[in-house]
Amino acid sequence: MKIAHILLWSCFLFISGCSYQSAIIRIENADQQAKEYDWQRSVLKTNSFELVSYVPTNTTEAKILTVYIEGDGFAWKNSHRASSDPTPHNPVALNLALKHPKGAAAYLARPCQYHIDLDNTPLCSQSYWTNERYSKEVIDASEQALTQLKESVNAKQLILIGYSGGATIAALLAAQRNDVIQLITVAGNLNHQAWSTLHNISPLIGSLNPADYRDKLQTIPQIHFVGEDDKNIPATLVQDFIATYNSADFTQVIVVPEQSHNCCWQDIWQSLIFNKY
Repeated sequence: MKIAHILLWSCFLFISGCSYQSAIIRIENADQQAKEYDWQRSVLKTNSFELVSYVPTNTTEAKILTVYIEGDGFAWKNSHRASSDPTPHNPVALNLALKHPKGAAAYLARPCQYHIDLDNTPLCSQSYWTNERYSKEVIDASEQALTQLKESVNAKQLILIGYSGGATIAALLAAQRNDVIQLITVAGNLNHQAWSTLHNISPLIGSLNPADYRDKLQTIPQIHFVGEDDKNIPATLVQDFIATYNSADFTQVIVVPEQSHNCCWQDIWQSLIFNKY
């Protein structure tokens, strides 16, 4: 029995160690990827979270700043168990930001992503990458981070580009700010209540929903890219969302042929976005 206990504990340590190493590797990979494009990591302190950002090493002043907002990342290990670290394995929004075609740009991670020591990171409980991933605390922190990024280049206006759950954040931010001149989403979750119903999963109790802010959003120019083969966020979810707008004059939904939810938007990004703003 003692041997069995020792083996079990050894397996636990091994698994924990691999999980920790995996998070470290994900962070190092993002740092290296950014470095290859001459971008660098920055940490933005807000009233609740410290949010990681990547920005070009040589930043210059710009009237308009485009900010890419990351998706939900590695939120769940499986359908019943949340992950211990939400840092994405495939940081789609970072991949897009690094391929940004023109103008000033920055990347904004979600709370608790890219932090080496989550146990000692304020407020980083699993709820903030599960059911409360779009909570008021998250949106307030993201808004403060946006303001810091904007001020760093002395910009006057913002374009927000959100991937997947990052589109939820981007939409909620656009609804409460007066400096967002365009909202662009990629495989965006714009109504997480409808999304939860579609997939027959528990609702995100504690999260704000862009569907409740349609009146404020419908006056902002928008482009929504959705993948033809996306089973997670099918085009109908986005189309249903904008169908409730009083007018479609400011909004486009572009269904991209043969494109899935997470692969490989960066390969076609410059051709998709170059003439869109």
